[in-house]
This record gives sequence, structure tokens and C-alpha cells, in this order.
Amino acid sequence: MTTDTQTPMTLQLKRVFAAPRPLVFNAWVDPVQLAIWWGPKGFTNPVCEADARPGGAILIHMRAPDGVVYPMSGEFIEVTPPERLVFTCAALDTNGQPMFVNRNTITFTEVAGGTEIALHVEVISTTPAAPQYLKGMEMGWKLSLDRLDALVHPA
Repeated sequence: MTTDTQTPMTLQLKRVFAAPRPLVFNAWVDPVQLAIWWGPKGFTNPVCEADARPGGAILIHMRAPDGVVYPMSGEFIEVTPPERLVFTCAALDTNGQPMFVNRNTITFTEVAGGTEIALHVEVISTTPAAPQYLKGMEMGWKLSLDRLDALVHPA
């Protein structure tokens, strides 16, 4: 794998959720909840495993509305409830090989009326197949966070 300087290598998003910090944090580490909100609207996660401890694995198979499955694997690096979460994730090709690897750092801060998360994504390695997937990374995260919001603060 190489690092391609032409591909956006970082993403930063902030979002406030009208929910307590422990509830928002747990939605990131509990595989049952993670399966509900991970991915854009219309996507499902028929496989969702998360062993939320340093060195623990994360595995998600995200299924698009057209039936295509996008597998992702990774590892938890830091788990500090309910303040901070760091994990890697690698989008896998049809042979189970990483197309790119991201390091995701999420901080959870109590604010008036709820919890602010700050998401920092760093692309740490890529292959030639990566750019077509990475160009949708920001929108994918925004749509996933919409689903997380619906989970932790139902209308």
C-alpha cells in the first residue's frame, strides 16, 4: 500500500447530539447499536462485530440498497469511555485485501443540551482503487451521523 498525496488525506467533522455523553459513546462501541446507524440511509450491516478494547477487532459488512456488500475491518487503538475512541478501519476489496486504511479519532464532549463529537479521520494508506471510495467519505460520514442522531435522540 502507498500514500497518495492527490487523495484527500484528512476529514474533520463536529456534531452535537441531544443525548447524554455515555449514550452517544456506547452507540459507537456496542455492536447492536453500531449496526443500526453505521452507513448512509438505506444501508444495512448484516455483519457487525466490535470488541471495544485496545487491540480488539471491528468488522462490519455494510450492504447497500442494491445488495452490494462493502466489508470493513479494523482495530480499536484507544477506548476511554465516555471521552475518546480511536480505531482503524480498512475497506476491503473482493479478495479481502485493504484498499485503504483510515485512523478515526472521536472525542465526546459534554455541552449544554447534549454531547458534541469531534471526528477526525486520517487516511494512513491507500491503493490505486482507493480514490473512488474516498471521494464519498465526507458524505458517508455525514449520513451515518444523521442515523446516529436518530438512534440516540429519536423524534
